[in-house]
Amino acid sequence: MRFDGKSALVTGAASGIGLAISRQLIAEGARVAGSDLNADLLGHVGKELGNRFVGQAGDVTKEADAEALVALAVEKHGRLDCAFNVAGGNRAGYIVDQSEADWDFVIDLCLKGVFLGMKHQARQMIRQGGGTIVNIASLNAHVPMFAGAAYATAKAGVEMLTKNGALEWADQGIRVNAVLPGLVETPLTRPHFQDPARLEAFKARIPMGRPAQPPEIAGPALFLASTEASYVSGASLLVDGAWAVGGYPDMRPFRGGQQWKG
Repeated sequence: MRFDGKSALVTGAASGIGLAISRQLIAEGARVAGSDLNADLLGHVGKELGNRFVGQAGDVTKEADAEALVALAVEKHGRLDCAFNVAGGNRAGYIVDQSEADWDFVIDLCLKGVFLGMKHQARQMIRQGGGTIVNIASLNAHVPMFAGAAYATAKAGVEMLTKNGALEWADQGIRVNAVLPGLVETPLTRPHFQDPARLEAFKARIPMGRPAQPPEIAGPALFLASTEASYVSGASLLVDGAWAVGGYPDMRPFRGGQQWKG
C-alpha cells in the first residue's frame, strides 16, 4: 500500500502500460484520474477499477485537456501527488518517405503531449509543495530503428525533457524520472505480435528472449514514483530485458524498402 491515500494522474489510461499503471496504483491504495482519447474504453476501465478511479476523455496534445485533467484530479482527490505520462503512438516511415503530417503527429503525441502534461502537473505540485512525475519514454530514446526516426526522436526528447524537469523543480520538492521500455505487448505494438517472423526478429535481439507484459513496466514506474525512490530524480530506467546491450533488429524485411527513388 505504498500509495495509500495518494492522488495520481495517468495519461493513456485505457489500455496497455497506462492501464497497467492505473490498476497497480488502485491496488496499492491510490485514487486515480485517468485520461484517454477512447472514451468508451475509458468507461470500461472506470467500471473495472471502481470509485477510486475517475476518467476523462482527452487529447494530450491539447493544452486545455492537459490542464483539465490536473484540475479533475484536484477536484476529486484534493491534490496531485504523482503523475504518469504514458500516452504515445507512432506512424512509421523512412525519413525520405515520411510526410510532414505523420512526423508532426508523432512528435506532438509523444513529446509535446508530455511537455504539456508536465507543465500543468508541475504547476499544481509547486502550489502544494512537491510531487513526482514519471514519463514513459522508450528504448528508442537510445537505439534508432528503421522507419522510426520520428518516434525515436520524440522519445529521446522525452528523456531530455525529463532531465530538464528534474533540474528545474528539484528545489521545489518535485522528482521527475523516465522509464524506457523495450518491446511490450500492447495495442500499439500489436502488428509485431501478429507476424511470427517479425516477433522472432525482435526476440532474437532481446537477451531475455521475450517481450514484456504491461505490468512489468508498471512496477518500475511505480517504484520511481514511490518514497522508495526518494533520492532518485532525472534518471532513465531501462526496462528492456537487456535489449539495449544487444541491438535493434533490422525491420526492413517487414516494413518494405523506402519508396523514394530519386
